[in-house]
Parts: sequence; structure tokens; C-alpha cells
Amino acid sequence: MHGRDIERNALGRSAVEITRLSFGAAALGNLFTAVDPAQAAAAVDAAWDEGIRYFDTAPHYGLGLSERRLGEALRPRLRDTYVVSTKVGRLLDPVPDVGFPAADGLSEGFAVRATHRRRWDFSADGVRRSIEDSLGRLGLDRIDIAYLHDPDDHEEAAFREAYPALERLRAEGVVGAIGAGMNQTAMLTRFLRDTDVDAVLCAGRYTLLDHSALTALLPEAAARGRSVVVGGVFNSGLLADPRPGATYDYAAAPLRLLDRALRMKAVVEGYGVPLRAAALHYPLAHPAVAGVLVGARSPDEVRDAAALLRAEIPDALWDELRAEGLLTDEKGDGRREGNRHEAERRERS
Repeated sequence: MHGRDIERNALGRSAVEITRLSFGAAALGNLFTAVDPAQAAAAVDAAWDEGIRYFDTAPHYGLGLSERRLGEALRPRLRDTYVVSTKVGRLLDPVPDVGFPAADGLSEGFAVRATHRRRWDFSADGVRRSIEDSLGRLGLDRIDIAYLHDPDDHEEAAFREAYPALERLRAEGVVGAIGAGMNQTAMLTRFLRDTDVDAVLCAGRYTLLDHSALTALLPEAAARGRSVVVGGVFNSGLLADPRPGATYDYAAAPLRLLDRALRMKAVVEGYGVPLRAAALHYPLAHPAVAGVLVGARSPDEVRDAAALLRAEIPDALWDELRAEGLLTDEKGDGRREGNRHEAERRERS
């Protein structure tokens, strides 16, 4: 694989295809800290130069700022050459302009002025309004993928109203593929089992440190011909840089997980592989995984992610992790088979 060529995979049974590495645009919405507009645009440009053609955003990210920046950065490109996903479930209602930012300087984790408030809404009308608003912010005439965003506490409304609304929008051609995105596996598995979603976005539950998606979610997806997009492959930081003070699922990492991550790092670096590369490659060998989503806020971060994707990961690395009891997914044969397919693909490219 060389810089500008990233393999694409079909998303379930839909006509949508995504690159194996995708650009997570939460940081474009000033996640935790402000991002200069020029840097945000440069990050998207770098992703394009590296061959990334799938970009994920949401209204939640910076109260619409991520969608606006992403749409502007993609505008010069031909519409049929890239894929955009956004999400529904949080509507943005304007609030009176009092000239002040959020009280703590962040609006639910984003460094933006509190010009709007987020309101949960998984009603059919709310879904349609959310898509219309996103189309306006993105400057697009259609959404390639629409996910229900974090419906954890809204399960009944999500299945009864929001999902059927997405199904209708797909039938109308307003969206190309539909699904749900969450940090848990149980409800995502229900979506695969009880609805006609094309894909699910699973964050943090199929990583070197968390294999919970293997219990039911991934087998269900594989059996039904649906796709899984995996986010949070670094578990919010621990697998990117395991050290005291590192975070796991956005909180201080427990000592037992820090120790495990450090031992993993020692093993993989013995093969000349950065732990981050192993963490990014790990989910991709599963046949149900269409791609991984990595967030970035700068061109350097984008180029780093692309370099990690191009890294060679020897089978012996996975074998040693299992032999040391550090990888307990019991999928050794599947991992080897996935690496065999990857080797064959490299020979063809």
C-alpha cells in the first residue's frame, strides 16, 4: 500500500464504500481545545492526500462547527469521490446571545461558545430535522451514512421512531446507508438483529484491551452481512501512549490496564512496531470490520495514522501477545487468516 491508495470496503449490503482508514472530525469542532481554522482545513487536505475518502462528523461536535468546517474543506472535491457520515439524536437549538462562552469554557467537551444547546430527540420529526440541518451545515445534497448517535438512554424511541425515520430517508435517497454509533455492544447487537441497518459504529469495544465486541456484535454482523466501523482503537489514549496519567475511556487508566498496555508495548516494539500501529491494525483483520475511524486535529496526526496503516505487522507479534497472556481474544486463527488476506491484497496493489 502506498500513500494515496487506501483499500475500500463495501458497507454492509449498501452501495456505499469506505476506506479502511477514516477521518474522525470531532477535533474540527474544537474538542477539548480550539483548533485554528487553517489547521482544520489542512488536516482534511492531508487526509485527502493520504488517500482517505471517508469522513465522520456529527452535530454534537462543537455545536455544528465540525460539520461546517468539514463541509467547507471538502467543497472543492467532486461529490462522488468521498463519503461523509453524520449522526442524529441531538438537535441544536439556538439560545439568546449573551456574549459569554459556556460556564466552564467547554460545551460538553468542546471549546466553543454556547450559541446553541443540545437537545436529545429521537422522534421521527427530530431525525428528519437533524438531517436537514446537517445538510445545511455541510453544504451537501445528501448524506452517505447516517448513524443514530448514543441512543443508550433512549432505546425505545430509537427503535420505535428514529430508526424507521432513517429507513424512510434511505428509501428516499437522502441518505445512502444507515446505522447506529455507540460505546457499547449490547444495543448495537440488537440493531443488527432487529433492524435493517447497513452498519454500526462501535467505539472502544474492539481494541487490544477490550474484546467485548467479539462476544455477540461481530459474529452477528458477520452472519448477517453487515459491517462494523471501529472507533476508539486507542481507548482514548492508553494504547497511544501508555504511561502514568494516561486515559482509558476518558478517565484515568486503572493500574492493571496500564500495566497490561506497557507489557504489550514492550512485546510489539520488540518487532520494531509501534504499539499504536498494532492497535490500529488489530480490528481490521476481522471480516466484519469495514474500517477504523481515527480522530485527528492536524496534518501531522493524519499522516501519522496513515503511516500506521501502512506498517507491516508480523503474525509472530500476535502469537507472542497471546503466549504472554496479553491478548485473550481466542481468535488466533482468524487473525492469521486476516493477515494472509492482507498479504494477498498487498501483492495485488
